Amino acid sequence: MITSPHNPQLKTIRRLHDKRHREREGLCLAEGEDLVEAALAAGVEPELVLVAGEDVEPRLLDAVSTLGSGTRVIGVFPQAWSEPGGELSVYLHGVSDPGNVGTVIRSAHALADGPVALGPGSADPWSPKAVRASMGSVFARPPAKAAFDDLRGATVALVPRDAPALWELAEGRAALEPPVVLCLGGERAGLPPELAERCSARASVPLRPDGPESLNVAMAATAALYELNRMARHA
Repeated sequence: MITSPHNPQLKTIRRLHDKRHREREGLCLAEGEDLVEAALAAGVEPELVLVAGEDVEPRLLDAVSTLGSGTRVIGVFPQAWSEPGGELSVYLHGVSDPGNVGTVIRSAHALADGPVALGPGSADPWSPKAVRASMGSVFARPPAKAAFDDLRGATVALVPRDAPALWELAEGRAALEPPVVLCLGGERAGLPPELAERCSARASVPLRPDGPESLNVAMAATAALYELNRMARHA
């Protein structure tokens, strides 16, 4: 059992808190039984798994966890990347919050057959916060790296206002022939206007007039993916 904080395996886990080390080593952390099980269920072989009380003293594992409450198990797994594609997928441009990136990856895994493609300025999907938010979907449906010009098919810019509701686009079915890529921008600025103008269509998720001005980007993506998925199944 590991009893020293200077153990090389614990040092590996601490290094992976930093994005530069994650990128250089091509590794990520899965903290907690659920995430470790999700990675294993996706067929990803761990580089290392430490269980508190079995492999390492619990206080030492808590000390290298990114969770405030600590954890009972931490796994180190290899990162994986996909190619953009699929009948329905997502493109994120400048979505800098890792929790939102992870949540969109989870929603796309549930509602689309293609990966989430990450454009410039988007958060690291292999950060501990993004991996947790994805609830393991990042292992089952790895993300892609892409620029807007790499996208193929009909691109739909999701904007907060001054655009038709998604279901109204059904009348212009030619614009939504698959493959379809749902494009979303950052939490504050949204999709840059120059990119939105180049998309095949612009659409919005209509909100109640007495509600907030906009949705969180991950919630907006989930609602839009649900509608696009529904439209495709009933086409």
